[in-house]
Amino acid sequence: MPTLTRISILYVILGVLIVVSVVPPLFYGTLVASRNRERLERNEKLLQNTITRSLGEDIAQRHTGIQTMLSNLSSAIQVTSGGDIESEQKVTSPELRALLERFVSSSEDLAYATLLNTQARGISAGRIVPDDFMRRELEHAFTAAKEGRSYTGQALATGTGKETSTMMLASTPVLVNGRFIGMVGAIVNLRYLLQRLQDASTGGLSAYVVDRRGRLVASADPKYATGRDMTQFEIVKTFVEQGARLRLAETRPFNVRENDETLAMLGTYSTVPALEWAVIAQKPQEEAYREAREMQRTALGLALIFVLVSVLISTFAAKRITFPLQTLTESSRAIARGDFSQRVRLKSRTEIGELAETFNIMTGDLERLVADLKRAAEENRTLFLSSIQMLAGAVDEKDPYTKGHSDRVTRYSVILATEMQLPQEEIEKIRIAALLHDVGKIGIEDRILKKPGALTPEEFEIMKTHTTKGATILRPVEMLKDMIPGIELHHESLDGRGYPYGLKGDQLPLLPRVITVADTFDAMTTNRPYQAAMEAGYVVRIINSLANTKFDPQVVAALTSVFERGGLRLHRAAAVSAEQAATAGVGAATDREMGQAFLG
Repeated sequence: MPTLTRISILYVILGVLIVVSVVPPLFYGTLVASRNRERLERNEKLLQNTITRSLGEDIAQRHTGIQTMLSNLSSAIQVTSGGDIESEQKVTSPELRALLERFVSSSEDLAYATLLNTQARGISAGRIVPDDFMRRELEHAFTAAKEGRSYTGQALATGTGKETSTMMLASTPVLVNGRFIGMVGAIVNLRYLLQRLQDASTGGLSAYVVDRRGRLVASADPKYATGRDMTQFEIVKTFVEQGARLRLAETRPFNVRENDETLAMLGTYSTVPALEWAVIAQKPQEEAYREAREMQRTALGLALIFVLVSVLISTFAAKRITFPLQTLTESSRAIARGDFSQRVRLKSRTEIGELAETFNIMTGDLERLVADLKRAAEENRTLFLSSIQMLAGAVDEKDPYTKGHSDRVTRYSVILATEMQLPQEEIEKIRIAALLHDVGKIGIEDRILKKPGALTPEEFEIMKTHTTKGATILRPVEMLKDMIPGIELHHESLDGRGYPYGLKGDQLPLLPRVITVADTFDAMTTNRPYQAAMEAGYVVRIINSLANTKFDPQVVAALTSVFERGGLRLHRAAAVSAEQAATAGVGAATDREMGQAFLG
């Protein structure tokens, strides 16, 4: 079964305290902030709607007033002229001129007025002279008047620099009994509209007016000129596209692309049906919802402070509650690690204090019990190793030519294993296996084992059985099962020419590979019936020459490294030097002779 991850009780208690103390007020604060945000956003939309409707109504009233004034002027012209302004003399009469001048002077918004008869001849009065664009508008107005229609022209900018003004032409026909006799027109200065737009454009709000084609009529922002196409703003584009389905007002969010940046906006338009205009107010959403966001940030900041204070208080309370349990837990972990000296020092009159006292008593009993077990285990291990040592000594005593051989092979094997940085557990296995590697010689007849000369082929075959005999002797001992390969296979070779099984390469475990090199080194550096002891340096070179064929190259490398730094100290002098051995032909021995030399 998978092991479940332990959860600290401190975190459980802390979590419960935080949930109980933080979640309800945090939820309530979030809910209130959300509702206030919705209310503020709704108020912003209502504000924009109010501004645009107010401006739209003002424009409509002004336009109605101008049309009324033009109608009154038309009636006055009929009465004054007697319904006849056909001739140039009558249309330019002083009475009509005075009437026209009084009309212009009646309002500061009226910059110019004109009276034309059916031949488009007449009189004018005012503070400006119409430019080419305005004269073209007068032509359009005259055409509409001949058809019996009033006319409202597009907004036009006149003048330059600081003298720039936004003007608009309005006209109405002069009719007598339904018959067209002329036209009166007035150029209206829209400065009142600019002033209203400027007053409305505060706090990041931008207000402007567009006509039915999306062209700018007037704006409080000087960077937008009259007549500019404003359909790049989605709110204007929506107004233009609505056409006949035009709504009186609409508020919506949209995006504006400026200086390679996309700015989120909130905009509202209100229509002026009489002129087919729209008054538009727009503001960046960052500005529009600033108060809502500030309120949210303030609420969030207060909530975070409250959460932090609650966490600190909860943490302090949770630690006070869980400290005794944590102390018991740490002591239990120490016991699990084998440290029975730990005691729980806890002053508490609760059940936890009683548990701590009982825990200390249990720990003392366990400490004594473990100490007894360790002592018994050490005695058993000492007895076990002593038994092995005695068994190895008995083998060496039986063979007078290899006395001390097992101890030396053990020492060399441990040195090589340590040099190879093998784990301590493996080194201990190698130590025991090396000590017992020749235990099978107990089962070899004395006539062969103690023969003072080279063995015959038949005797050599019998001698080779000491590996399997040793394995057979020790196999029933469960504690030695991991050491059997070192005993049974220490005469195998990487090339498969060893015995008893002729194992090759990876078939041969590391344990016998180490013992093989140590065994061979000792066999060749000690006197035997079939050979004299050789110099250690010469033996190391011989063993190196057999790396990758008979011996493991890593073990050989370890032997060479240890030897070169003086880690293999021999307590005897070699009987045969390297030169003598080479002259005697030792280096060119046959496989059988070499095998006898490596019997160990």
